[in-house]
Amino acid sequence: MATLRITWVKSAIGYAKNQKDTVRALGLRRLNHTVEHEDRPSIRGMIHKVEHLVTVEEVR
Repeated sequence: MATLRITWVKSAIGYAKNQKDTVRALGLRRLNHTVEHEDRPSIRGMIHKVEHLVTVEEVR
């Protein structure tokens, strides 16, 4: 299964609380922090919710 590398690139200030909570649920703690998750539908859904705040790249 592929892995997704997710990087938080834009501040969540001024966005809805549920978007801030989603960024935290992904494991991101500060700007420019990067985490890796397995490519699962639940993770893809969270990324879709905050796609304007993060960048995603697929790692094999």
